[in-house]
Amino acid sequence: MSAGGRRWGWHRLDAEWARRIVAAADIRPGDLVLDLGAGTGALTRPLVRAGAEVIAVELHPGRVERLRQRFTDEPVTVVRADLERVRLPRRPYRVVANPPYAVSAAMLRRLLAPGSRLETADVLLPAWVVARYAAGRGADARRWSRSYTAARGPRLPRHAFTPPPPDDWAVLSLRRHALDRRRRSG
Repeated sequence: MSAGGRRWGWHRLDAEWARRIVAAADIRPGDLVLDLGAGTGALTRPLVRAGAEVIAVELHPGRVERLRQRFTDEPVTVVRADLERVRLPRRPYRVVANPPYAVSAAMLRRLLAPGSRLETADVLLPAWVVARYAAGRGADARRWSRSYTAARGPRLPRHAFTPPPPDDWAVLSLRRHALDRRRRSG
């Protein structure tokens, strides 16, 4: 029930809430999107419907197999990997994810590290964590805030998940600054 000594902690996102999260992320056809902690594909399905090329990353072997079976004829690459070690794309990409809370801080550090090609991220986290990042107090904020803006996106009630987490969650919305995007592409 664990990997590397950690529990598998998983709160399945309701399909209607997943659709709302993807709609709010404004995914465009052809976008490369990472679904980190993909579970059984609650976010993957609406990402595909939005026209995204999806990389679904999951560590749990049973969920990996289910993802591969569910998305055999879709533009989805399923990768079995730990979110703290998965190789990130070398081309610009977006993230829409419901990661396990236990690895979310390490995952965000990687996504926001210098040299990352991350353009936008919409990540489901406990509301208190999202409030911290949105206030500019997230881990390593002095470094990443030069390139990214953090804001609180939609708030999700506990019943949007099965089993419900102990607190309400929200979407942490990260956007690369326009000037920084121009510098990287020019």
